[in-house]
Amino acid sequence: MTVPDPRSLCIIGVAQSVVRAEDGDSPEPLAVWEQVVRQAAADTGGRRVLEAIDRFDVVHCQSWQYDDPAARLAERLGVECRHGHYSGMGGTTPQLLVQHLADLIASGDVDVGVVVGAEALATKRRLKKDGRRPDWSHPAVDRNPFPFEDPFHPAEVAHQVFQAWLTFPVWDVARRAHLGAAPDDYAAAIGALMAPLSEVAASNPYAWFPVARRADDLATPTADNRLVGYPYTKHEVAVMDVDQGAAVIVASHAKADELGVSPERRVYLRGWCDAADPLYLAEREDLWRSAAMAGAGAEALRTAGVGIDDVAHLDLYSCFASSLHFAADALGITLGDDRVPTVTGGLPFAGGPGSNYVTHSLAAMVEVLRRDAGSYGLVSGVGMHMTKHAFGVYSTTPAPLEWPDVPGVRARVEATPVRAIRDEAEGAGTVAAYTVAHGRDGAAEWGLALVDLPEGDRCYARVDDAALLAEMEATEWVGAGVDLVSADGVNTARA
Repeated sequence: MTVPDPRSLCIIGVAQSVVRAEDGDSPEPLAVWEQVVRQAAADTGGRRVLEAIDRFDVVHCQSWQYDDPAARLAERLGVECRHGHYSGMGGTTPQLLVQHLADLIASGDVDVGVVVGAEALATKRRLKKDGRRPDWSHPAVDRNPFPFEDPFHPAEVAHQVFQAWLTFPVWDVARRAHLGAAPDDYAAAIGALMAPLSEVAASNPYAWFPVARRADDLATPTADNRLVGYPYTKHEVAVMDVDQGAAVIVASHAKADELGVSPERRVYLRGWCDAADPLYLAEREDLWRSAAMAGAGAEALRTAGVGIDDVAHLDLYSCFASSLHFAADALGITLGDDRVPTVTGGLPFAGGPGSNYVTHSLAAMVEVLRRDAGSYGLVSGVGMHMTKHAFGVYSTTPAPLEWPDVPGVRARVEATPVRAIRDEAEGAGTVAAYTVAHGRDGAAEWGLALVDLPEGDRCYARVDDAALLAEMEATEWVGAGVDLVSADGVNTARA
């Protein structure tokens, strides 16, 4: 029998909430934070859990900026905010917060912590449509609602490379070309990949779209399912305008004993790691894979003492098919095997509430692992434009603490080759990856290409010619030669 380390982190309580459109407007995020933290405390089955919380980690809220989020939450709960923290943005955030709590618990600085987040973006969108604004409490005076850390290269700004629905398709097109797959076959495979996620969402009481969809219906562009960023349709991409919240309460093994939390309620963090790929799209030498995913995923499994085939349950970050493809490739997972890569239904179907999706992943994974005691679950997060990556391995079975070699993983990732980005380019080039942006009417509007230059560097380029846009979607355009012209800092690719 394994003797648990008394300073091991275990998740002891979880809760989720959803207010769908047909249910009316959501309460403000602060009220949802309170609701799910109270429910998570009750879920522990322990004694005086709320009063025992040492640290409140509040996940960045895109819907509303509060003046002091953690303190306001503690105030509503009627407890002291001994340590409070409000996170930055990104899909890796909840897993990173849990990892940091593991450090604080191991050092004895924290005994009990909570990670909580909520969004009311669907309500906010309805209010805006009606010409109204939220009248929620405790607004921040000058807090930046989008605290990015310089995520865009000047050439990306010039070429409008901002939206995730524009950048994530680029990765999948590069992967498709690397595999030598036909465009139509690859598009069909994306539908086949996403359909099982929708089936999981259909049975998830907290899913935003609890509807099972057929692969053909997902992959086929229609008036109701337009192309967004080729090759992705509307129903295949993350939906952020949701009203959802989730919380997880963690504690040291020893404190869980003290609080009277039954061993059957505890799910232990067994392994973890995070790393980042080069910040800018065009920098990455291999556009079809993620070295950071491969390194961080392998290290998380190593510290957990398991291989990927030992992991029965998965929740891979699924904002777009490329994040699933890259994670599966990095971890050695065969997509389409018996393991559906989600326990929630994924961001397109369960919902993608800003930076807080992985809190829902963790809450759902805890429920799954409690029902399947002794099994292992892996949760991943992705931040920015497939740049930041975090992995956590969880189980009801405790083990001695082993810390990941995060610096070593990051050093190996940083040693991978990168391309220099040229802001302006003229003359011949070769297409390395691309996508086509579609408008709300479904029509192709413009194309984005990453173009390799003869000198070895790479540039961004627009495509505006309608006939060429049609060709980009009808055939494989990776490897095609183009002629580049530049004006006012914007490169244009022509056949």
